[in-house]
Amino acid sequence: MRKLALAFILLYSFCFGQKMSFFYDVKYRLNKEIPDQFISNIMILDLVDKNSIFRERIDRNADSLKMNNSFPMLSSGFENQFYVKKDLSNSKISKIITNGQFNYLLPIHENLKWNIYSEKKKIGIYNCQKAKTAYGDREWTAWFTNDIPVNDGPYIFHDLPGLIITITDNDEDYNFNLIQIKKSANLFDARVKPIIIDWNKYKELASSYYQNPNEEMEQKIRNAKKVIMQDANGNVIDFDIRKMNRDQQEDIRRNNNPIELNHKIDYDKL
Repeated sequence: MRKLALAFILLYSFCFGQKMSFFYDVKYRLNKEIPDQFISNIMILDLVDKNSIFRERIDRNADSLKMNNSFPMLSSGFENQFYVKKDLSNSKISKIITNGQFNYLLPIHENLKWNIYSEKKKIGIYNCQKAKTAYGDREWTAWFTNDIPVNDGPYIFHDLPGLIITITDNDEDYNFNLIQIKKSANLFDARVKPIIIDWNKYKELASSYYQNPNEEMEQKIRNAKKVIMQDANGNVIDFDIRKMNRDQQEDIRRNNNPIELNHKIDYDKL
């Protein structure tokens, strides 16, 4: 009876104004050479009517703080950012890439062509149906439910006749699984007026970041008369920004299994 009551409440909410937050447990593998090493994050799809934002929970909290005139720490770099805005009424999908104080808007023009299958199964309390599509040089298998009449899902995925409960690529590098639903009242859309780019500009910016990951810090050091670095105990430590750059470059090369394989950058050739 509790499950039926919950389903009724959710359906009532959808019928009288869609303002919901869908929480996904996301596991992804950035280093193919370590097959059992996955990163796990909670990511949230905030939906208000026909507009939604999908992002990591830390990014959502940062946006909320920014809207309240605080100054949160933002993501840096260009790899492995999941921030996606959707305008479903106009079929507009965009990634937001944040680097330092700049936000870049990358429109996603790739259309999703879904194949819906007769295969069905129950996931939790939801009756789900199987669907497949291709995106980013990956084949994806999704399970969606008509129980929740929302044509949306995690990341860029959308346009199925129901909410996507789970979706995984064929290599199982990326796994999105719905774990919670809450009523919501705000998209916390703080990343406005971004710089519009395309995939060519994305590659240029990502390559430039790779060449000097700590350019902003180097500039501050050049402008400072004296720089003293200390550890957590207050002890003075050696500071080698060139080594820091090399370490970060190695990390970028090692963790180079992006969700869009068709836009993967060969950093070894830079």
